Amino acid sequence: MLHMHNLSRHTAFFVLIPVFLVMCLQACVELAKSVGEMRTETELLPQCWEQINHQYEERRLLVAQSCGELAVYVRPEIRDSLILSIVQQLVEDAATVVREAATHNLALLLPMFPNLDKYYKVEELMFQLVCDPSGAVVEVALKELVPAVVRWGDKLDQISRVLLAHILASAQRCPPISGVEGTIDSHLRVLGEQERWNIGVLLRMLTELLPFIHQKAIQTCPFASADPTSSTPENFSASCLKSYATGDSEWSAFEWMHTDCLPDLIKLACLLPVKEDNLRTIITKYLLEVSGLYGKDYLEHIMLPVFLVAAGDIDSGDFTYFPLSIQPKVRGLRPKTSTAEKLAIMCVFPLLLSGILGSPSSRQQLEEYLRKVLIQNTKDGSFSMHHTTEIINAVRFLCLFVEHHSVIFNILWEMVASSDTSLKINAAALLRALVPYTDVKIASTHILPALVTLGSDQNLKVKYASIDAFGAVAQHFKNDMVVDKIRIQMDAFLEDGSHEASVSVIRALAVAVPHSTDRLREYLLTKIFKMTCITPVGNDIERRRERANVLCEALRALDATDLPAMGIRDLLLPSIQNLLKDLDALDPAHKEALEIISRERSGGTLESISKVMGAHLGIASSVSSFFGENSLLTKKEGGEEHDPAGPTAPEQNLQAQPESTRFGRIMRSGFGDILRGQSKGQ
Repeated sequence: MLHMHNLSRHTAFFVLIPVFLVMCLQACVELAKSVGEMRTETELLPQCWEQINHQYEERRLLVAQSCGELAVYVRPEIRDSLILSIVQQLVEDAATVVREAATHNLALLLPMFPNLDKYYKVEELMFQLVCDPSGAVVEVALKELVPAVVRWGDKLDQISRVLLAHILASAQRCPPISGVEGTIDSHLRVLGEQERWNIGVLLRMLTELLPFIHQKAIQTCPFASADPTSSTPENFSASCLKSYATGDSEWSAFEWMHTDCLPDLIKLACLLPVKEDNLRTIITKYLLEVSGLYGKDYLEHIMLPVFLVAAGDIDSGDFTYFPLSIQPKVRGLRPKTSTAEKLAIMCVFPLLLSGILGSPSSRQQLEEYLRKVLIQNTKDGSFSMHHTTEIINAVRFLCLFVEHHSVIFNILWEMVASSDTSLKINAAALLRALVPYTDVKIASTHILPALVTLGSDQNLKVKYASIDAFGAVAQHFKNDMVVDKIRIQMDAFLEDGSHEASVSVIRALAVAVPHSTDRLREYLLTKIFKMTCITPVGNDIERRRERANVLCEALRALDATDLPAMGIRDLLLPSIQNLLKDLDALDPAHKEALEIISRERSGGTLESISKVMGAHLGIASSVSSFFGENSLLTKKEGGEEHDPAGPTAPEQNLQAQPESTRFGRIMRSGFGDILRGQSKGQ
């Protein structure tokens, strides 16, 4: 077959068809068995070396698969020289499947190395493969290579130290969000894709090492109360921890966790912006794994005080179970400036809630602590009063873990039912933050009832605080029942008749327009039309401008969607014409945008698209000088003027309008998304 008998004996095994790879590998092994060590080293291995850079990945793959299998049939000194060199070349291969095979075979090779002379080279390869861009290679490295290196080298302390250094360095090498010294953003880092990936896989590697770290702590325990033959969490009981705190015996393998690992993870957390929820989740899962292995007493008496101090809640920390020699280092985690305190609550507090108090054995303690932070400590000048935004964000992160929803909403209902106005306003802000992390069932049974209660409050500040949260619900849920409840509540707000309520309702629903249902868009358009039909009363130009800006932004958001022809004719265009009658209240950028929308929706041509794109970038009045009537982007080419009070275009033009303006509306919508994305990233 394939005339293999015509090929030389040295190259026969490398004429590959993928389905024959296993057969070829078996043939290589059988050949090595037959010819012995010397001929395997002098004839077969050189052929492997020659195939390392072959153009066909199947040949390179066979070489990678052969390394671990052939090592048995060569002298020990060849295994960590020539064969290791072959593996080193293959872990640089462009093909994922080759790197994956090389990683697997490197793990097989290690027990056959005669000594540890090449340990540091192997350790370097291990970290390189753990940070490989391919998830398949990373999985093999974490599950096979890392345990193999730990068992072979017996240098767990070295690996742990280097690992923590790599994790911190990956974040520290990234630029800060802001270059202004002393600000929060000067501490937080803008992670690149490579750095984010590296930190994530290195944190996973830390989790893979945890059983080895735990076992070593047990084996080196200097107290008779620990059973070195058992790996159960009871080994670190309260009595064992008391002996540790009062004794003078060295127990470095145990102390590493709370004197090196946890502080370094806290340092890492203080480098991560709020948006890095995925990395924060990996850290949380690691902390939960630690408490699961080390036990409830270790969690309560060691881990909890460390994170309480690091989060700025020094008064709640109990250092009874820390030796006097260790206490200064742990107390040193306390934030020492107002900026550091804010950073700690922003970055460490979420981990305290989810990774420490979020442990299954601490659920009751979590509820009590949340109640203390969100309700009780808001009246006595504690840090809860000064860091409401950061605390709300921490609870938002806790909501990522479904098992904590019941605790969170129990506390929320207490806040909603409170007689304290500030608690109710905070409840509305918290509900708004939680909406994206819940499902329609939670929204229907908890969030909406709570918001309806707040929206019916006699205090206007509480009532208006709930409006934005209703908008968030409208943005994330399209369920008909949810939409109906939102419409009913918004009607109640608008019946209030106040300027504040009207502006808040339109603004909240406008944000939801790109993601809402057709029914809600129609509802919003109808309300806008009714509002524009009412001439503003009074001489307060600021209120008129605020009202006009909100209505214009809502109309521009609606214009970027596919509105029905009847809605355009009966609601959108008349609303625009009504707004254009009050030119004193209109921002020039909004005026230009409305005129373009009116022309296009009335049957205008594509020659307006360049103006559409420019005008619709002017979202706020602060850029009106760029888009004003005298600016370069808004100069008229032919002197044509648009009469705001002119008649509505004939109905027959409406049929041609959607196709001719679809590109313009999509571009406007796209630019809006880009701007929103940039603002979120800043």
